[in-house]
Amino acid sequence: MHISESTEVITDTGYQGLKKIHNKTEMPKKKSKKNPLTLKDKKRNHELSSKRTLNEHVIGRIKRFKIVADKYRNRRKRFGLRFNLIAAICNFELAAM
Repeated sequence: MHISESTEVITDTGYQGLKKIHNKTEMPKKKSKKNPLTLKDKKRNHELSSKRTLNEHVIGRIKRFKIVADKYRNRRKRFGLRFNLIAAICNFELAAM
């Protein structure tokens, strides 16, 4: 996977290894028993999660169509077309709001 150096990446803690590969990666700080989060860390985590909210909602909309949530059982040649149609429906719904 190649990510442009100019791209800012905001992820959750599931992508911890990405920070070693890409310099402009932001992710929330994790707490541990020995190192609880400070108020500053909690505030920063909250800011990062609010930036990611829109993307997470779009991913959730696409998953409702089950094209990414389940195994795709149709012809692979048409996957791109179907995915683009579903993305267009999601974009149309977002524009109507």
